[in-house]
Amino acid sequence: MLKEFVAFLRAYGVVGLAIAVILGGKLNDLVTSLVSDLLMPLLLRPALRAANVDDIRKLSAGGILYGKVLGASIDFLIVALLVFLFAKLVLKEEPPVVKK
Repeated sequence: MLKEFVAFLRAYGVVGLAIAVILGGKLNDLVTSLVSDLLMPLLLRPALRAANVDDIRKLSAGGILYGKVLGASIDFLIVALLVFLFAKLVLKEEPPVVKK
């Protein structure tokens, strides 16, 4: 039974998938920190000062915390861009060969 289970894991690439999920989660943590702690304070400092806010996640109007949504949106866009660039790098398609 154990041999069958190990064969299943190897046949369907479950171990590789698990590693990819773990690395993806950690990459997301890294990008979230990069965006929240480095990029947004540097790039949005003038706008945040004008709004009298230190952190974008604290922006609100009438009790609606739109700063959290804005921060999550910027985070998503950066993660999506990184995934796109990584996929483009790894999954390079070769031009089709035309047979004569």
